[in-house]
Amino acid sequence: MASEAGNLLHHDISQQLGVEIIDGEWEAGTSRTLEEIQSRFGVSRTVAREASRQLEALGLVQTRRRLGLTAQGMESWNVLDAQLIDWRLHSTDREAQIYSLTQLRLAVEPQAAEGTARFASVHTRARLLPLASEMRRTGEAGLLDEFLGYDIEFHTLLLRSSGNEMFAALADLVAVVLQGRTELGLMPAQPKPEALDGHQAVAEAVFEGNPEGARRAMEGVLREVHEAFSEAELAQPRSGARSAD
Repeated sequence: MASEAGNLLHHDISQQLGVEIIDGEWEAGTSRTLEEIQSRFGVSRTVAREASRQLEALGLVQTRRRLGLTAQGMESWNVLDAQLIDWRLHSTDREAQIYSLTQLRLAVEPQAAEGTARFASVHTRARLLPLASEMRRTGEAGLLDEFLGYDIEFHTLLLRSSGNEMFAALADLVAVVLQGRTELGLMPAQPKPEALDGHQAVAEAVFEGNPEGARRAMEGVLREVHEAFSEAELAQPRSGARSAD
């Protein structure tokens, strides 16, 4: 139990420091020592060191003897790491992160849908149909937590069944994006009918083994995602401080 508490503590510290780097509060090129982190958070050197290792693994800091932890610019960040993406979604960099992720999804997921329609077994392709049906049921009922689970399963199945190991490796990343969309209040109380229809169209095209139709349908889904994000961002209250996560 003590070990679990220590792991949670160093994760919380690394997240707070990581968001400060992302937000520019801890400027790139400036350094902090382990002693400063220990003093600020009232933790042991071991916990401070573990937090620094997590930050270094994400490319947010570079550790140097006598200098301590030096914050790094975005060009050094491991931007495809799901942990870092989650932190960016909970920072003032959220809008830029959502935009870049949506661009990535537009480039990848239509091709993944096409690949799944072309290469996956009929048994795998058939699994998308009940997922799309459950998304419609829970979406129309406003059951967003349940909807999210089916949404993640739907996109994960497509990426992992595409026949492309690089696409499959992005499944956890997309799951974080979908989770963050709900947590940050960027989902409407009920998903748009166009989104539900779009997922149904993807599922049907994939099941029928129609690669071109699957690609076009997924492009439509992601256009809706981009529009929904834009509308939700405009509806968010603007203030100098972020709401608590």
